[in-house]
Amino acid sequence: MLELSESNIHLNANAADKQQAIEMAASALVQADNVENGYLQGMLAREQHSSTFLGNGIAIPHGTLDTRSMVKKTGVQVFQFPQGIEWGEGNIAYVVIGIAARSDEHLSLLRQLTHVLSDEDTAAKLAKITDIAEFRAILMGETIEPFAIPTANISLDVDTQSLLTLVAINAGQLQVQSAVENRFISEVINNAALPLGKGLWVTDSVVGNVKNALTFSRAKTIFSHNGKAVKGVITVAAVSDQINPTLARLLDDDVQTTLLNGNSTEILTALLGSSSDVETQSVEGAVVGTFTIRNEHGLHARPSANLVNEVKKFTSKITVQNLTRESEVISAKSLMKIVALGVTQGHRLRFVAEGEDAKQAIEALSKAIADGLGENVSAVPPSEPDTIEIMGEQIHAPAVSEDHNLPANAIEAVFVVKNEHGLHARPSAVLVNEVKKYNASVAVQNLDRNSQLVSAKSLMKIVALGVVKGTRLRFVATGDEAQQAIDGIGAVIESGLGE
Repeated sequence: MLELSESNIHLNANAADKQQAIEMAASALVQADNVENGYLQGMLAREQHSSTFLGNGIAIPHGTLDTRSMVKKTGVQVFQFPQGIEWGEGNIAYVVIGIAARSDEHLSLLRQLTHVLSDEDTAAKLAKITDIAEFRAILMGETIEPFAIPTANISLDVDTQSLLTLVAINAGQLQVQSAVENRFISEVINNAALPLGKGLWVTDSVVGNVKNALTFSRAKTIFSHNGKAVKGVITVAAVSDQINPTLARLLDDDVQTTLLNGNSTEILTALLGSSSDVETQSVEGAVVGTFTIRNEHGLHARPSANLVNEVKKFTSKITVQNLTRESEVISAKSLMKIVALGVTQGHRLRFVAEGEDAKQAIEALSKAIADGLGENVSAVPPSEPDTIEIMGEQIHAPAVSEDHNLPANAIEAVFVVKNEHGLHARPSAVLVNEVKKYNASVAVQNLDRNSQLVSAKSLMKIVALGVVKGTRLRFVATGDEAQQAIDGIGAVIESGLGE
């Protein structure tokens, strides 16, 4: 079985065409000492003889029999091209796996990729994912344990008047769990914590992080540090995007109130949320429909098939969750997964559609379900009304999304991030707190990655921009305090965002 380390995965790559993509893969194999310099010619020759496109957006360029002698050791280099590469005959490759194999070892990789090649949704996710650990796990058919916070990580009613004591308690607990190294401990002890407000403070480190983890300690009574109130400290170790939803919740007023006053169980619930909470955060701007199934025998094979056929009429990505059973979110285009939801009469299903025809799709599903999906339905009205809503829709301020839709009164500015380690959790939180001070709608774009404009009030989306030192960020603001917001953002970035 071929091994794949995260160092061999290259996300968000760019190439003009297929040949350049293959050249990038060959160069990476040379740099990893898998092959000799001439291996590229074999990869190009193989491609001319027969396409290495496998399907579902994946291509596996590799050498010919004549170039096997150039392979020093078996290995792979994986490149993700979110914009897609034309691979011939109308095929688009989003994941390109350059292979160096001495014999037929690459066949084991094909067997490992079976689960991806047979599932369109999984392949589509690989094209867009931004976290290397999650990308690798999906590609290799492995599972990632969901982010969790053990009860031991919550320390309440600590009898202290020292901010450093609270930080030390948190850091020590992270060390007990092997979530951090000694240099992490040194960093958070020696550097100032960041005040979030209301007596809450946060600490983290750009070094010594081993795995995602979070600890929280709260003093018995509120006290002062450098003229600012102290009640509780959150310490974060972060290595992947899985922790981002929890980081985003730290800026929520209700979550902060729970941290200040709640018990351990209430705090854990506030920080981790529910599966449906996480899904809602990930579909801002999508169309959501919540409907009750009226069919007497629920969704057995026939109505499930009719539901899937209705979903497939639309190009939007559509997911569904059985709210009554609190199921996982699944693709609404998979008949097998729909049947596995175990839907009976009266169950509530939540559909989320993302795409150009999302609204039409949800409205069509609403009608199809109300009509019984090809079967007779109960005359008894559901206990809860069906609903359709647009997540994150702006009501009091114009929405900022794409350039050609920008309001005429939008104010723009471009700032360069100077932080040595880019925008990790702490400076991202400072930026979001600054944006939230103003009565304005503010969006931000990573110009160097040509990302989409995203809400600058979302910590999760800020972190996901992948900002490193020297990155140019474009901010677009609308609303009563748009100019003040741009000025404030510029000032806080210039000051280093708390670092």
